[in-house]
Amino acid sequence: MFTGIVEETGKLLSVEKGAASAVLTISARRVLEGTKLGDSIAVNGVCLTVTKKSEDRFSADVMAETLRRSSLGSLSVGASLNLERALAVGDRLGGHIVSGHIDGTGRIVSIRPEDTAVWYRIETDQKILRYIVEKGSVTVDGISLTVATVDARSFQVSVIPHTREVTALSERKVGDTVNLENDIIGKYVERLLRQESGEEPESKGLTMDFLAEHGFY
Repeated sequence: MFTGIVEETGKLLSVEKGAASAVLTISARRVLEGTKLGDSIAVNGVCLTVTKKSEDRFSADVMAETLRRSSLGSLSVGASLNLERALAVGDRLGGHIVSGHIDGTGRIVSIRPEDTAVWYRIETDQKILRYIVEKGSVTVDGISLTVATVDARSFQVSVIPHTREVTALSERKVGDTVNLENDIIGKYVERLLRQESGEEPESKGLTMDFLAEHGFY
């Protein structure tokens, strides 16, 4: 789990492409402190597993499903990336609960300054917009942000100077693709309500009958 509070930005150093997957190597410092092989780091909001590391970089495998669902597959060497280590027990939850399993992508359609803040309007699919509510939380490229407005095709966030300074958001331009993760609470509430209304069968969970039925005795 993560919080959406970016710890540092790194640079994409290399991309080794396989048949349908890739290995990313990323420069980093702070997020590597105390990090071991097998630990998780959110890269632009996508939870990746550290497979190699040194003092100033790490590598992670990216499977085909992740490349399809996120913007990681379209990144170029040199791109700035938002990085966050997994939440440790006892840490402050400064943002909101973030899984690192993004729901899809959006496209920045406008960037507008207003005094010290900057407004970003992001267009995305209805399947993502349905969970976005005004004054609720959304993760944009791994950054925990508050939704300012929502309409039928897009939503807006207003970003303070500090967030732009410490994340890669300041480098994003109109037309860029960003990774989006909805607030996890809304998705679970909808699932429970569907079960109660009879729209989908209620899961009985793991039972002895289920285990026996599938060959476990």
